[in-house]
Amino acid sequence: MTDLQSRGLRLIEPEAGAPSRRGGAGPTDHKAVTVDGRTIMVPVHTGSAADSPYETGAMAADGSVPLKLNGVSIASIGFPRQPRFYKMQTFDGVPYSKIAQLHGSDVLATTVLQTCVRYGRRSTSCQFCAIGESLANGLTINRKLPEQLAEVARAAVLLDGVQHMVMTTGTPNFSDRGAALLCESAFAVKAAVALPIQAQCEPPDDPIWFSRMKAAGVDSLGMHLEAVTPEVRQRIMPGKAEVSIEQYLQAFAEAVAVFGRGQVSTYILAGLGDTREAILDMCEQLVALGVYPFVVPFVPVSGTPLANHPAPDPVFMRSLLQPLGRMLVDGGLRSADIKAGCGRCGACSSLASYER
Repeated sequence: MTDLQSRGLRLIEPEAGAPSRRGGAGPTDHKAVTVDGRTIMVPVHTGSAADSPYETGAMAADGSVPLKLNGVSIASIGFPRQPRFYKMQTFDGVPYSKIAQLHGSDVLATTVLQTCVRYGRRSTSCQFCAIGESLANGLTINRKLPEQLAEVARAAVLLDGVQHMVMTTGTPNFSDRGAALLCESAFAVKAAVALPIQAQCEPPDDPIWFSRMKAAGVDSLGMHLEAVTPEVRQRIMPGKAEVSIEQYLQAFAEAVAVFGRGQVSTYILAGLGDTREAILDMCEQLVALGVYPFVVPFVPVSGTPLANHPAPDPVFMRSLLQPLGRMLVDGGLRSADIKAGCGRCGACSSLASYER
């Protein structure tokens, strides 16, 4: 799994299973692949995927697909099916798939606001981000209304057995940073269906928003560092780097006091320039605070300034994830204990496999 996520996969039958994604927030330029009963997101539209030694064979009658390494079959894999709720639309004619998407095999994910105050200016934008691509291509709508999210969430649970939901957002302002939008969205969904929710945003200016989000129905919170050293953060995401690592650590401590140990997480993209030692040092601090550090391999996304940036070597990823897995177990933090969100899903990293 670690190799596949670093090297990518060449698809002989791209249309098999649930459709792959291009552009947008979250796991994009990927396809959901089931390996040994676990669904992970594997790059299929990147430069490294085009040159990958891994490729698929033709799908068998039972839906299984041979996985080949340098032309030799080494395993059997599968693809989650197209979700049923994708065939539906709201009363005003918006396809459900433009409001929320299936991630992994059982996660409903949405970007509540598809625009960001940092996006669109090279001096402030995160260079790995493609939040505007899916909007520009007509694959989504900018603002997902609370009633739309509630309608889609209920259908996804009833029709496709969705188990939890991720709500992220572009940053709309420099005060609550999207927390207010997430509160009203989570409240509407919880009124419609009992579905665990993770909200994701930058640290809001006032920690009172953590209590407000929890009261609105948010079960876990993600605040994403992406990179762990000031130098890399300034180079890769100059706008977001204005919120310092120290401010993030303070916000993490305040959020854990509200949501509890293991219910606050952060995304760390390995391969942007941070050393193995720097990432593990930061992870040690985070685990001590009760924050789950979800370390994932960086995936170069088409349409971004880092489209041609190399993906991290799988040897580098294993050298990170093995000690991190032990660190998490020793710290009493496990992905399976997270109520909702990216860490619980685990599809964008093989980290959970190293917790065992």
